[in-house]
Amino acid sequence: MAIIRCNKCTLLAEQPDNLAGQSIACPKCGTPAPVYSTLFFIEKLLDKYFDAQREIIRLKAPAEPAKAVVAEAEPANPAEPDIDLANTDFLATEMQHGPIYDWFQKKQIKVQANMRGVDTSGFFDEVAEAIGSNFDVLKDVLERIRWSQQKEHASTTIHLEKRSPAEAKAISAFCQQLYDFSFVAKCFHNKPENNVRLILQTAPTIRNFFNGEWLEWHALMISLRYAKERQRRFSCARGLNLLLSNGDPYEIDVFMLIDGKLPICIECKSGEFRQNIDRYLALRKRLGLEAKQFVMCITGLSDENAKAFSAMYDLTFVNERSLAGHLGRLF
Repeated sequence: MAIIRCNKCTLLAEQPDNLAGQSIACPKCGTPAPVYSTLFFIEKLLDKYFDAQREIIRLKAPAEPAKAVVAEAEPANPAEPDIDLANTDFLATEMQHGPIYDWFQKKQIKVQANMRGVDTSGFFDEVAEAIGSNFDVLKDVLERIRWSQQKEHASTTIHLEKRSPAEAKAISAFCQQLYDFSFVAKCFHNKPENNVRLILQTAPTIRNFFNGEWLEWHALMISLRYAKERQRRFSCARGLNLLLSNGDPYEIDVFMLIDGKLPICIECKSGEFRQNIDRYLALRKRLGLEAKQFVMCITGLSDENAKAFSAMYDLTFVNERSLAGHLGRLF
């Protein structure tokens, strides 16, 4: 059904779909009133609702104190509430994303956020941080799981005989963590044969995680921790969908807006990335960001190559280890 909304008598009523887009006499007062398609009406209603929510956020924001006459370091902006970043759904709200919507709206870019992308009440962030902190040792485990999932295998075996005792211990502990957090269905530690057998989960969210989304979670958590440690206000998003005015779609893996004015884009790649460099250069230019604000986080990329690529292109290349250092220099 379509919807009629009379601006004079405030009547709101259903109408036949074939009247959508027309103007008819209001059934109550007779004043000409537009008839909207239901989807269009709801979209406009939601736009007004979220605009009102963002205005509430702005009104509640504390006023900046007057600057002292004597020169001294400016205090950091108030941080987000004292929340456990690794276990909260506080960030998964329209209100938290409001400043990001406003920032892109000013650039006339349509944006849609994935609320669940920053809900850390699950275990995705914990496992991602474990991987990112020891990627050189755990990368073979990830590859075995990813390959087995793609081949629709029910299980995979992680061999430890060629590993040092320290590496074997770390891998065994990680596999147990995967089981404890239900990333795998079962975990068998076979000490006589020195291997670990994993029975895999088939849920799409788990498959996507091992197929590369773990790096997005890793980048998100590093960004959040840096912002909180420095007591900066922030808005964040993961899997942010953009639609430019020319119709080109983009997805930003991680987007941070620090103090409402410092945007940071992080693109996360655990596989081939070179064919997309021109596309990211175009997006950086469209967003009006400096090279240091548009980060390409590439797993396994050597520090030397990261430095070389950064010198060649107007983008900043880092790996899973050096991302934190780069963010530390930004804010």
